[in-house]
Amino acid sequence: MKKSIDFAMDDHPSGDEDRSPVAWVVSVVDDCEGCDDLRVEITLEEEGRAGAGVVAHLAPATARRVRTAIGVALREVGESPGA
Repeated sequence: MKKSIDFAMDDHPSGDEDRSPVAWVVSVVDDCEGCDDLRVEITLEEEGRAGAGVVAHLAPATARRVRTAIGVALREVGESPGA
């Protein structure tokens, strides 16, 4: 089972020779052999390079840690993490 939760392109301006546009996808999966539970899957792929990205299979505790880190980063740039 794989359920897509959300996906989009990053917000970096196009035309930057140092940073290619990146697509991100968040899904829930149960296809992790050796895992005893569902996983949160995060995929990052450079635009135009489908299948060549990086995929992280996160346990719920690790996904919460990433969520917390993003919340801290949002506060650092003056944003509310709940907005």
